[in-house]
Amino acid sequence: NLFKSINMIYLDLHAHSTDASDDAGATVEGYLKWCIVRKKQGYKIDGFALTEHRSFDHDLSYDAIAEKYGLLVLKGAELETDIGHMLAFGINKEFTDHFDLTNVQLSHTDILDSLESIGGIAIPAHAGRPSIGMAEYIEKDIVSLDKIIAIESSNGGSNHEENAKAESIAQKYNFKTIGGSDSHFVSSIGKCVTAFEDDISNEIDLVNALRNGLYSAYSE
Repeated sequence: NLFKSINMIYLDLHAHSTDASDDAGATVEGYLKWCIVRKKQGYKIDGFALTEHRSFDHDLSYDAIAEKYGLLVLKGAELETDIGHMLAFGINKEFTDHFDLTNVQLSHTDILDSLESIGGIAIPAHAGRPSIGMAEYIEKDIVSLDKIIAIESSNGGSNHEENAKAESIAQKYNFKTIGGSDSHFVSSIGKCVTAFEDDISNEIDLVNALRNGLYSAYSE
């Protein structure tokens, strides 16, 4: 059982902040403070990834504030593709120069191929949701399933039926699973997390773990 290891690291891989997501009401420091509260209450949360909508700021670094709270703050992006939304990690300047991240109909195959070539990864978000999740596009047979390693099966903004649908997709196609709160407000952070056996301290570690490691969606 994955969760019997005592040295797991628990990361919320889907969060939005006031820094770049116009529909979010949470500051990064607000999230960090709430994570500390949750940890004291016994919840498992060691950090989170900011996956701002349709954007990625290379100049933003959260290392100092994360270190202040003893937590991990990583950066990714939530992109909109022809098979719904995807969480992208391992983004570099080459990637953002090549793609218009504000495009809401990005090719999922181009995104997957490009990120793989630069040592990144893209993961379908809230995979069981209609329209912005992958499920209905699988039914339409327009998803390059062989290029996908993992999906978000546990999403804090999805209902039970939608998460159950995502979990069944993961089982059917043997995808790994991640969890993310999809938090836009402080109190939601850590609602769903991903449990990793790998040690993670930066985005490179995260991508390596997501590509090659042992992990799974986890919710309290």
